Amino acid sequence: MSVPDAIPPSVAILGAGSMGGAILQGVVAAGGAREVVVTNRTAAKARALAGMPGVTSLALEDDPTANVRAAASADIVLVGVKPAMVPDLLREIAPALRAGAVVVSLAAGVTLATFARELGPDRAVVRSMPNTPALVGKAVTGLAPGDRVSATQRAQVRALFDTCGSVIEVPESGIDALSTISGSGPAYVFLLVEALTSAAEEKGFVREDARRMAEQTFIGAAALLEASGEDPAELRRRVTSPKGTTERAVTVLQEADLPRLFGRATDAALARARELAAGG
Repeated sequence: MSVPDAIPPSVAILGAGSMGGAILQGVVAAGGAREVVVTNRTAAKARALAGMPGVTSLALEDDPTANVRAAASADIVLVGVKPAMVPDLLREIAPALRAGAVVVSLAAGVTLATFARELGPDRAVVRSMPNTPALVGKAVTGLAPGDRVSATQRAQVRALFDTCGSVIEVPESGIDALSTISGSGPAYVFLLVEALTSAAEEKGFVREDARRMAEQTFIGAAALLEASGEDPAELRRRVTSPKGTTERAVTVLQEADLPRLFGRATDAALARARELAAGG
């Protein structure tokens, strides 16, 4: 869902890689910003984005001050560089930021406290955690606004991320936990598709057909879940005829205690997120 009227007229994306690029596509498609300035390290990457309507694409390779120029032009500044590069970038752009600008972190593991230390305690900062389906407009993005973010700024940032999927607001203490579900979640789904594909191959299907069956089953089931609005447990019950083949298969899966297995997996991811936040 997009709310382009709520997006401010100027947006900067510093480091328009895969995630920043996905958000860029969402904003441009929604027509929500009059001006978007993006930066990349290389001229080749900058050229690839230069043809998008309303987008000014800058390369650090050509202009070492590109990040400062972009940040100075925007009401919302998205920081999409690698986590280790964030502190240096923040120190570089801090003097150039507009008085009312809000800075949004796309960097995993970089806390609001880090942004406050480098930008000053009065700067409006939002920590975000999108996931890779942003590339197809189906992201789940967690947002954790800092104390200095106004209601208007909060609405603007939310509208920005609404252009590439769904948004969930959480306190910063919930961002790492959210990352273990929606952030890492696509990998879990891809792993399940891999496993179902392998099961189909073991039953004699060629790789192409096995993959098509597995992928389209997941895609179709997800589309049905979204379109119906039904609880997934109810949809599962409708597919599972008493004493039928699906019931037998589901029984085997339930014996594996999937809730406990996913609990262990997400607990492991959360422990690692906390290690990374602590510099481990």
